[in-house]
Amino acid sequence: MLKKMGIYRGVNLGGWLSQCDYSDARLNEFIQEEDFAQIASWKLDHVRIPVDYNVLDDGRGYAKLDWAAEMCRKYGLKMVLDLHKTAGFSFDKGEAETGFFDNEVYQERFYALWEDIARRYGSMTDLIVFELLNEVTEQRFVDVWNRVWQEAVRRIRAIAPEMIILVGSYWNNAAPAVKDLAAPTDEKVLYNFHCYDPMPFTHQGAPWVENFDVDARVAFADSGATEAFFEDRFADAIAAAEKHNTTLYCGEYGVIDVASPEDTVKWLKTINAVLEKHGIARALWSYREMNFGLSRPELDGVREELIKYL
Repeated sequence: MLKKMGIYRGVNLGGWLSQCDYSDARLNEFIQEEDFAQIASWKLDHVRIPVDYNVLDDGRGYAKLDWAAEMCRKYGLKMVLDLHKTAGFSFDKGEAETGFFDNEVYQERFYALWEDIARRYGSMTDLIVFELLNEVTEQRFVDVWNRVWQEAVRRIRAIAPEMIILVGSYWNNAAPAVKDLAAPTDEKVLYNFHCYDPMPFTHQGAPWVENFDVDARVAFADSGATEAFFEDRFADAIAAAEKHNTTLYCGEYGVIDVASPEDTVKWLKTINAVLEKHGIARALWSYREMNFGLSRPELDGVREELIKYL
């Protein structure tokens, strides 16, 4: 369904409306029109735009999403609107958003926010896809999450009956957790997962990963990342999608900038073979900065080859 719509090979605009300082300078300067032109020139077909609830609450986020939609139309791109943080929950413990899965007030705010988003963008089914929430963390949340996302879909459907909606599972949208999602409530609810496996390779040197040796370095040849590895990693998600007659979307995947450009290409080539085999749409993390930037100068010598494997 996503491929038919024109959402198949994309890139995240991380750090623009989420995981940032929310300053006017950040919102107005981090992403410019030429960035949409650049992404289109790479023959990518969509952008995933993470956005946080607080920048929507103050109105500035909607203004930038409106502009992004205009840019996508101008340059022939589609757009995944990803709610990256909601009141009471963030995948990032440092943001101190807690209580969502135990608090009906937070959950009502979540529903109301999605109703507002649906009123604004729900008619743009040729351009936009909704992603309900980024990276539910703990397995213990899954039963509540299944109830919450189904209620969110119900409320969105009253406003936007034809919008494609993406739903991810726990362990930060891990592919093996997809099997524990409730069945899609209609044919336009699709399953979403992320893949940064094997983490010792893709996140080597990352100071935000718990229990990691930030000085450790792992070459691709020693990473264990083979096509067979990714087949095994995705097997349960693929089976769940087939069981429920739905589609998979890999909303984030990528390699940290500590790895060599050459090893980054090798990892992308390997995971791409499996994503392509199973027709899984995807969006690389990330376009600029965020420790994974596709546009960073260090990739200049390999970018043309790298883009072939997105």
